[in-house]
Amino acid sequence: MLITVYGIPNCGSVQKARTWLAAQELAYEFHDFKKAGLSKEIIATWLKVVSWEILVNKKGTTWRGLPDATKASITNAASATQLMLENPSVIKRPVLCQGKTVLIGFDEAIYQEQLR
Repeated sequence: MLITVYGIPNCGSVQKARTWLAAQELAYEFHDFKKAGLSKEIIATWLKVVSWEILVNKKGTTWRGLPDATKASITNAASATQLMLENPSVIKRPVLCQGKTVLIGFDEAIYQEQLR
């Protein structure tokens, strides 16, 4: 089953995930969401499996740089989706999808368990 890795190429976590996948000889497609963009449909697919609270990286520099009013307005999946569409860098990376599996961030142990 095809693996798709969503992220940006210069992100350290994305690089670790891609290196791990290559070392395991697992084929994957990389989707650079800054260049190729994201759709509401892609985000909706992720939100069927993980909550918006996990997808929105509140520890990242993009989130911290947002105005307080914007941060305060992110209270549900709809407002989080709009934020992610406008600022893809706010998404915790990488987002790895394989069938109905959606993994957020890179954790070697979880990858080993879920992708073997």
